[in-house]
Amino acid sequence: MIIKNAQIFLDESGMFENFDIEIEEGRIAAIGKNLNGKDGMDACGCYVTPGLIEAHSHIGMCEEGIQWEGDDICENEPVTPEMRSIDAIFPYDSAFKEALFGGVTTICTGFGSGGVVAGTAAIIENNGAGVVDKMVLVPDSAMKCAFGENPRNFGRKGKQPNTRASVAFMLRKCLEDAIDYATQKAECEKKQEHFTKNLGMEQMLRVINKEIPIKAHVHRSDDICTAIRIAKEYDILMTLDHCTDGHLIADYIAESGFPAIVGPSFGSKSKYELRNKSFTTVPVLIQAGVKVCITTDHNVTPQESLIMLAAMCVKAGLSQSDALRCVTSNAADILGIQDRKGRLKEGLDADIVIWNMHPLDMQAKPTHVFVRGREMLSTLTKNSL
Repeated sequence: MIIKNAQIFLDESGMFENFDIEIEEGRIAAIGKNLNGKDGMDACGCYVTPGLIEAHSHIGMCEEGIQWEGDDICENEPVTPEMRSIDAIFPYDSAFKEALFGGVTTICTGFGSGGVVAGTAAIIENNGAGVVDKMVLVPDSAMKCAFGENPRNFGRKGKQPNTRASVAFMLRKCLEDAIDYATQKAECEKKQEHFTKNLGMEQMLRVINKEIPIKAHVHRSDDICTAIRIAKEYDILMTLDHCTDGHLIADYIAESGFPAIVGPSFGSKSKYELRNKSFTTVPVLIQAGVKVCITTDHNVTPQESLIMLAAMCVKAGLSQSDALRCVTSNAADILGIQDRKGRLKEGLDADIVIWNMHPLDMQAKPTHVFVRGREMLSTLTKNSL
């Protein structure tokens, strides 16, 4: 199939340019002028972007319209690295269908910030499969960790952690336990002795071996700095999720080299550590040289509002090209899926959104959404949700 006469967003130039796009076997086969094929779609007057990518969500984990029955984002223990999000995602959460009406085709979803070490997040395709195993792109993409107010709530239950220092200690101890576990495992393998596998430590081995990052829930500036301190101590990968105070220490974050997943910047300042929440965080961090993407933190703000949050950042001073990168290519780069998603480029998955007007216009709507070349939006109507 060929999408013809479209204004397509090219990541390198940051501009919309008139080209055709050929889709073949779920991938972008060609981008060029006057492409010919038997199946064509005239997109004259429309704008085309890659499918939008959400880098921090709880979709399918904290479900729409119900309470505790569909809330699987937090355990009752502070350190549970053995937990896997793929075992808790509900593919029939209505938020998945609604997300398509916002052009969101790829989502990193996982556990919340109630514990210090919560378990692994998963990157999934919003492909309507109805079976998690057929949606998963990366089953264990990052280890969720949390700093600040949320994990300290265990102190109210008479458990550790009760202080920020205790949160930091418990993360360090988990990392040290993983290092000791690796040594013991290697010794047993060398001696050909039986070794009892620990599922949580097996996942933490991936962290200390820099196979996956920690996904650090951080809002306040001191928590951001603590996360950076620990990540550098143990030489591990990390993303700074939320990064609410990021604009206050933008140069320090840029110097650290860690990327930021910023948001949600819309809504009330519901707790003390959000008092500096602002849409200016994204443009300030990008100007400082930080790799940034934007998050809805669904269901804090609805998953389909991702493009709206990008538009609000433009109002706060972000360029339109960087705003679109923050929900496409930057998100793909930060999640490590840039070889598959995030750009309109030959060879990448045909995750494509056709918009009836410029996507950063608040009135813009997707007319078609494709996930790996499969048209998703035409199979859905608002009445079916």
